[in-house]
Amino acid sequence: MKKLISYVIPCYRSKETLPGVIEEIRQAMKKLEEYEYEIVLVNDCSPDETFETIRRLCSENDNITGINLSKNFGQHNALMAGFHYVHGEIVICLDDDGQTPADEVGKLIAGIEQGADVVYAKYGHKHHSGFRNWGSHVNELMTRVMLGKPKELYISSYFAARRFVIEEIIRYEYAYPYVIGLVLRSTKNIINVEVEHRDRQAGTSGYTLGKLLGLWFNGFTAFSVKPLRIATVIGAGCALLGFAYGIYTIIKKIFINPPGLVTGFSALMSALVFIGGMLMLMLGLVGEYLGRMYISMNNSPQYVIRETVGKKQEEK
Repeated sequence: MKKLISYVIPCYRSKETLPGVIEEIRQAMKKLEEYEYEIVLVNDCSPDETFETIRRLCSENDNITGINLSKNFGQHNALMAGFHYVHGEIVICLDDDGQTPADEVGKLIAGIEQGADVVYAKYGHKHHSGFRNWGSHVNELMTRVMLGKPKELYISSYFAARRFVIEEIIRYEYAYPYVIGLVLRSTKNIINVEVEHRDRQAGTSGYTLGKLLGLWFNGFTAFSVKPLRIATVIGAGCALLGFAYGIYTIIKKIFINPPGLVTGFSALMSALVFIGGMLMLMLGLVGEYLGRMYISMNNSPQYVIRETVGKKQEEK
């Protein structure tokens, strides 16, 4: 009996590129005769005609399921929606813009068959913009420091995972999923395989600075308390510096400056501004944690599905 491979593809502004990605998957799977496959396409409330493209692809292919979200929830939420519709023993996630090479999926599947639980694609040279590459670098640093990712492990949006990893991921029901964090806490048996990265064929990236910042905040507030510990260390350091500066000021006043001379106003103001800024930053960080807890306690949804299409959905 053939093993089933499930593809999950979050879609946003991809009406022009998505048919090419699907065709590339089809050609790649023809070479892997020991597997059959299904594709789950999740439209993250794209403002263009992406869902109409998905609807057409579903009508032309029995093994494609389309999911239309009611608003833009973000890439990781879209992945979580797709994970609830997969049936395969191996689940593969990739982008909708054609930059992640679907024709090299055999390398990821081979890594799984050789014993890995999760296989991430690693690019020798990324064809993203300078802004996206900078964002990836910051995300790499954040996951290593905050989430304990091994330094040698490369994380990307193109990866394959065993079924049990996906089942563990979808147990997370709160409003702010971060798939990388969920993978890292599910298993340590993760490897990389080298693949090529392509130029974008059409459109522009949907990631803005605001979305990248939201993704980073989501990562380290949902899966790590290290920011709070860092804030504690910074607070203790500021207190020690303040105490040391106070001793220095007393000594300087008694032994160096004559009585009655007012000095140090600029230094005092600098210290007040610095300490005040640090306090506001730490309070904001604590507020971020509390706000996310409050939203989660109110059962804010990860995603809301407006419509599903595909012959498998019609048979239910």
